[in-house]
Amino acid sequence: MTVILAVSNQKGGVAKTTSCLSLGACLAELGWRTLVVDFDPQGHLSLAAGTDPDELEVSVVDLLLSDPPTDPQSLLLPTVMTNLDLLPADLRLATVEQSLTEREGYEVTLLHGLQRLLPLQRDDESLAKESYDAILIDCPPSLGMLTILALTAAQWALIPVQCEYFALRGLLRLLDVIDAVRQHTNPSLDYFIFATLFDVRNAISRRVYEELQAHFAGHLLQTVIRLDTRLRESPMTGEPVILYAPRTRASQEYRALAQELVERLQEKEYIQ
Repeated sequence: MTVILAVSNQKGGVAKTTSCLSLGACLAELGWRTLVVDFDPQGHLSLAAGTDPDELEVSVVDLLLSDPPTDPQSLLLPTVMTNLDLLPADLRLATVEQSLTEREGYEVTLLHGLQRLLPLQRDDESLAKESYDAILIDCPPSLGMLTILALTAAQWALIPVQCEYFALRGLLRLLDVIDAVRQHTNPSLDYFIFATLFDVRNAISRRVYEELQAHFAGHLLQTVIRLDTRLRESPMTGEPVILYAPRTRASQEYRALAQELVERLQEKEYIQ
């Protein structure tokens, strides 16, 4: 079964894109065939994975708008990591809202595109072997239409929360959107939360994390991603941090986070 996770937070600068790529790379390292989907018009995930959005001829936009539908396999790009592929984005993604909202049931457009990559949609065993174990969608830093499409396509929202003063207020707004998606387009959607950019020396960081533990214990992943300058450097190299700086604290923490995520999914019987 393919697990689809939408990495989402409407606040920028919370290590959302870094976490999407890093977790995807760690899952790939564990042997999972993994796809990361850039669903942000800024194309930062594509850049961090080594692809310049300005040089693309096709992207996730063509998965959403092409008629007849584009074969998603033709849009996929390899990355520098074995088992890790990219579905890139470009600036055209910023203009798709008007075109999509004119369609009835537009909320499931991304889901239907991704379903052509899933094992359950494959009748040919040779094609099923090429399907993905996990798909991670990097959402834009907003609660607009693109985020709704991603949450409708996902089984899980994966929410990075920066340990700072405004984080909890923003988290509550996102949870309201998740509840709305459950009511209208995706009743089985659930979520995990994890802490990012944690500064152990900072009292606010510690206080926010204590609040997360107190109010979201059932959804909170215990692995904490601390501040690490290598996380800021790795996107410039086009490599996930576990390749750029494999022995650093950040790499160790993202590996631990990926392992914990796998274990939580196993507990909930999403994977074997």
